[in-house]
Amino acid sequence: MGTYEFRLPDIGEGVVEGEIVTWHVKVGDTVREDDPLLEVMTDKASVEIPSPVDGTITSSTGAPGDIIPVGQVCIVFDVEGDGNTTASSPTSEAPAEPPKPTPKPTPAPTPTPTPSPVVSTPTQVSPSTGASGKPLASPAVRQRARQAGIDLRNVAGSGPAGRITHADIDAQIAGGGVPAPVVQPSPTVPRGVKRTSTEEVPVIGLRRKIAENMAESKRRIPHFSYFEEIDVTELEALRQHLNATKADDQPKLTYLPFIMLALSKIMPDHPECNAHYDDEANMVTRHGAVHLGIATQTDRGLYVPVVKHVEAMDVWTAAAEMQRVSGAARAGSAALDDLSGSTFTITSLGRDGGLGATPIINRPEVSILGVHKANERPLVYNGRIEIRRVMNVSSSFDHRVVDGADGAALIQHLKRMLEHPATIFM
Repeated sequence: MGTYEFRLPDIGEGVVEGEIVTWHVKVGDTVREDDPLLEVMTDKASVEIPSPVDGTITSSTGAPGDIIPVGQVCIVFDVEGDGNTTASSPTSEAPAEPPKPTPKPTPAPTPTPTPSPVVSTPTQVSPSTGASGKPLASPAVRQRARQAGIDLRNVAGSGPAGRITHADIDAQIAGGGVPAPVVQPSPTVPRGVKRTSTEEVPVIGLRRKIAENMAESKRRIPHFSYFEEIDVTELEALRQHLNATKADDQPKLTYLPFIMLALSKIMPDHPECNAHYDDEANMVTRHGAVHLGIATQTDRGLYVPVVKHVEAMDVWTAAAEMQRVSGAARAGSAALDDLSGSTFTITSLGRDGGLGATPIINRPEVSILGVHKANERPLVYNGRIEIRRVMNVSSSFDHRVVDGADGAALIQHLKRMLEHPATIFM
């Protein structure tokens, strides 16, 4: 028997430390090579670290929420053979660098590439199992399968070596025969009975990273917000017509693809709003390409997948690509490239959109647009009161580089485009 010290590997460009999010093993567990050990959140991505060896865990370092540097010993194994340490090379000294496992990334709002990520392919293969005899799948996929009542032994994996992905779970559910997850009813408290319970929820992992990013944005950026209402009656008529006459392979249109196209068309007239600001270098980079971040709520937190080069799209392509990247973000299968590079962000709460908000800028961007629910309401139109369909928008701008008049000009230009939707396509 020998001792194998496993050090936190280099898991990204310039990443020097990671936060422990979840341990998948404990001292005394026997694991096989490629079994998941722990999940680590860096400032760029959430990464699942697999075991590099077969062995029994004799010690581990850190608890969820702890920060550990790259290169620190985080797990020690008893293994067959000599391991990677000797009596003359104590644990405090760095042994020869062990083989780096292939991290399996679960993207976060501003990810960075990791070495050799697992990428799903459309080719279906037979179910495959690891050395432990269990189907190959990440902990997140296993949890989804348990919640949906799916036996992973009956699922064909489309990933490398037959690894089961979120897309494979979606396909299994779409195929029918999968029971709906059982939802336990919330306990009710009789009227007149005081609630005295408390619950402490650690802010770790993605939730902590979102908190840090939001606080940093508000601390460093002097936001100013601008609100407007837009008469989308004509746009609604066009949207309904296009949806009623669309081909079977075309996506159903919401307001967002029209807003995306309108923004891409008017951005050359408002280059200061389609920009990044490096406040340490005092440099504003104005982008010709329009890469729109679409704020997307998932069960793991807020992600911002990106639709690239909207200026080159038609409304159907924009709608399809938006559905693709936001759907992948919700499923946890988005590629790293889909979650970075935005130049302007749109946020919408759909039916819960409310009347107004003060959206926080997605730093280093300098602008963000909030879209609210459209409602029918009385409006003065051509000198008389009519029932029109009206949608409110809220926007925020970085006042260091976008003047109030410039931010207002962008929103007013957008308003004209959406109130006369034919101009979007001219």
